[in-house]
Amino acid sequence: MLRPESKRRARALQLLYAWETRGRPALTETVAGLARITGPASSVLDGAEDLAARVIASSDALDEMIAAAAEHWRLERMGLLERQILRLACVELDDPNLSPAIVIDEALWLTHRFVGPDAAPFVNGVLDRVARRLGRL
Repeated sequence: MLRPESKRRARALQLLYAWETRGRPALTETVAGLARITGPASSVLDGAEDLAARVIASSDALDEMIAAAAEHWRLERMGLLERQILRLACVELDDPNLSPAIVIDEALWLTHRFVGPDAAPFVNGVLDRVARRLGRL
């Protein structure tokens, strides 16, 4: 059984993926579409919406942070899911109330589940550099 926090992160990733692939409509439209698929709004979906909104609001700064940590990789070359997982994790790494080890572990779980195990070392390396630059590791 997944912890509510893991479910929230997975739903936030789904929201961000749908938001990006649908041309970046209002987040409320994307939430409504996901709610039709997953069921009525719940505390997990509400938390996911809040997390996705934080990512969207600071996406430019997050992209700069990721680009600086991803040596020899341009954002455009990264897969969409990997970029969204990195954005989610960077938002959470910037939160002093969350353990950086847990944030990175959860990002790796999302990577394995939604992208595949081959992408995990890349995501881990970028997040390790981001966490060190933020003074979290």
